[in-house]
Amino acid sequence: MSIQVLSRLIDKAHKELFFGGTSLMNKPLMTRCLFAVLMVIAGANFSEALPDRSDAEEKPLLCDPDNGGIVLPDGFCALVVADDLGRGRHVEVAPNGDIYVSLRDRPDSLGAVIALRDADGDGRAEIRERFSDGGGTGLVLHNDYLYLARTSSVVRFPMLQGELLPIGPAETLITLPTQRSHAEKGLAFDDEGALYVNVGAPSNACQDPDREVRVPGQNPCPLLERHGGIWRFDDSRSGQTQDNGGVLYATGMRQMIALAWHRSGELYLVQHGRDQLNTLWPGQFTDEQNAELPSEEFQRVLEDSDFGWPYCHHDWQQNKRVKAPEYGGNGIEVGQCDQYSPPIMGFPGHWAPNDLIFYSGDQFPERYRGGAFIAFHGSWNRAPLPQGGYNVTFVPFGEIEPSGDYEIFADGFAGQKPLMDRSSAIYRPTGLAEGPDGSLYVSDSVNGRLWRVMYRDSKSSN
Repeated sequence: MSIQVLSRLIDKAHKELFFGGTSLMNKPLMTRCLFAVLMVIAGANFSEALPDRSDAEEKPLLCDPDNGGIVLPDGFCALVVADDLGRGRHVEVAPNGDIYVSLRDRPDSLGAVIALRDADGDGRAEIRERFSDGGGTGLVLHNDYLYLARTSSVVRFPMLQGELLPIGPAETLITLPTQRSHAEKGLAFDDEGALYVNVGAPSNACQDPDREVRVPGQNPCPLLERHGGIWRFDDSRSGQTQDNGGVLYATGMRQMIALAWHRSGELYLVQHGRDQLNTLWPGQFTDEQNAELPSEEFQRVLEDSDFGWPYCHHDWQQNKRVKAPEYGGNGIEVGQCDQYSPPIMGFPGHWAPNDLIFYSGDQFPERYRGGAFIAFHGSWNRAPLPQGGYNVTFVPFGEIEPSGDYEIFADGFAGQKPLMDRSSAIYRPTGLAEGPDGSLYVSDSVNGRLWRVMYRDSKSSN
């Protein structure tokens, strides 16, 4: 049987099974058996189904002379895999090198997932397919499914090894609250069948009304019942909600879409800190303090952790938690804030961490292995000082904590320094993924550019 005929038969059986009006088990037995047999045949013909790229993969990939417009450490280079994809969010790479990028929903356009394939082995994606009836942020391949975190749900698409597109429609696993701000979701999976999802707080500091001058924060903050935390769910059961299958795993955070499961068997994240210290509390904070504080917090998340939002925030310059002004703080007083878990590292304010991965490959030099890469999307509210972030940062790691200071790994995304207005940024890094060969992929939310970063020169880098 030719692969073309096999493909048509599979497609026909797949549509009859998954896109009719009745449930799968109510389909005719013959149809279900035919589909199962075709899947077995497809598996046996898997090598025929894929393009023969054995020769192409041996060709050295050519980086762009300007690294696609970004600046990298000595020994590293980058090529642009794809451009003009849309408002890219997170990115995932399959074992065969196929790439998936989630696109954000906007008021004027519906997002999606973009599937990319390099057909000739030159590192560029010649094949581009769009699927999904909506976009999102978190995107992870896990147990033969592609999971997508939308703003108020988590869905998954069934995948077949070697197939670029899903073999069936999306299944909704989790339904979450609908909210206007901090609605984007990240995903992480442990090794025991659990899925972790952030539910950000739709607020800056739990004021009522929100973001008004000198309005105190609500105490206790009612938002923490449904928001401002990480929820744990079953990674394969449909119909879950926070009340049905969900468990509040950790709390006291404002927004945290940068999630990653670590080899130690623990969850880590980097959260967005609060905004507008001197705007909402004039006279109490300087322009410099407003720009640099509070920390964007890198956190090791144990079950039942509480990181103190909205009552406290972390000050990386003083290296301590302090009371928020909405709760009587003056930027120095600690009060009850010493009871909340400290971060393992604090970054300058408003850099906007949007993704986190721990590097597990062996392409990069030894010092990078096991370390953390963080995509900082970039700030909007550091004025009148220049905006900050717009970079990919590297943090060397020990067993469970950083083993040294952070460093800027990839820069130049904004296209200018100083950058005074975020709307002038050419690119904004937002998603990270590691390819099967150890390359680092970086997505962009402005023009939809996708970079592949590689290490080439062992003599010029540590």
